[in-house]
Amino acid sequence: MIVRQLFFSLVLVLGFSVLAPVPALSAEVCFQCHDAKQFQARYVHEPVTASRCATCHNPHVARYQGLLRSREDILCYSCHKKQKTDFRQGIIHEPVSRGQCSVCHAPHASNRQALVRDNLAEDCFGCHKTLPREFKNTHKPFADGQCISCHRPHRADNLELLNREPDGLCRSCHEAPQLAESHKNYPGKITDCLSCHNPHGSERPALVRDVLHKPYEEGCATCHNTPGGNTMAACLTCHENVKSQMYAPHNHMTLHEGNSCLNCHSPHAGNDKALLKGPERLLCAACHEETLAGYKKSKSKHPPVKKCSQCHQSHGATDLAMLRGNGNDVCVQCHEDQGKFTHPVGPEVLDSHTGQMVTCVSCHNPMGTEYKYHLIEEGKKALCVLCHKTY
Repeated sequence: MIVRQLFFSLVLVLGFSVLAPVPALSAEVCFQCHDAKQFQARYVHEPVTASRCATCHNPHVARYQGLLRSREDILCYSCHKKQKTDFRQGIIHEPVSRGQCSVCHAPHASNRQALVRDNLAEDCFGCHKTLPREFKNTHKPFADGQCISCHRPHRADNLELLNREPDGLCRSCHEAPQLAESHKNYPGKITDCLSCHNPHGSERPALVRDVLHKPYEEGCATCHNTPGGNTMAACLTCHENVKSQMYAPHNHMTLHEGNSCLNCHSPHAGNDKALLKGPERLLCAACHEETLAGYKKSKSKHPPVKKCSQCHQSHGATDLAMLRGNGNDVCVQCHEDQGKFTHPVGPEVLDSHTGQMVTCVSCHNPMGTEYKYHLIEEGKKALCVLCHKTY
């Protein structure tokens, strides 16, 4: 009996010792294999200075790369609790939203404050691959790799993650007398700097964007002397090919006041022939923020496409959501066999609860849902009974 009690006591002691938290692992043990010099710099992460490697790493085995005890962002936010709250608000930088803190921050040591990696600009180009690294005329902060002199690295209240509104940001360096001297005979107050200038660089002097609007190149009178101001009618006088699209049942004109063209296009200069104010995805996101936020949160969604205009008309269309044709026409651009071996679709197949032609988007929502294959309902039954109510 006594032997049995001793045996169970020993089992309990061993059990608790296995379940107990792992004590702080001395860095001396880790540095037997890992070169200590790699963990030395002007700024050192606090757990490293305290020799608490085991705070983040499991010394034996782990589910995460680098033997991390948990997902990277969960580990970081376990100490940086204020940042966890702050980084949920506004427009979130994509590495932050994905929880990839180490894309910009060195986890152990760095020569830059806040453990920012030594060559932050190089890390920026790692994601922003389409952005040219240099121009014939390059803006000095861009040339010096000082991305954060204009952009916030974590979150902001604007899609470009700017430190402040664009004109105020420009004036923080370019003072009023300097602007007046370089903009002689400018009609009115100097505003909307980015409608003419590229903040990173240009092939033209003074960072004027590469492609000039023809009326701007010839002089201001064509647009600014138009009775009633620079109205949308003035734009359509030249761009007649767009008029039918803008007057279509679903268009980009109805929800905006004034000249809707200027919501997306610069009247002076741009980086491409369309004179877009910025990358298409950012322009679309400026109005469709809620839709894109839902897309990011959805469990199942269509893989990302390079441009929204691959599926949607830019100005207007007769089809719902300004699609480039009905749902089938859009999808078969990539899914060539769609409708040939799956559920029947097309003008001869009508949706019983809408009376409309069945298309791919009758069952799928490419912007994301909670169901597999981004179906609008659970695919085993709930989706089918929307149309097939009787058996």
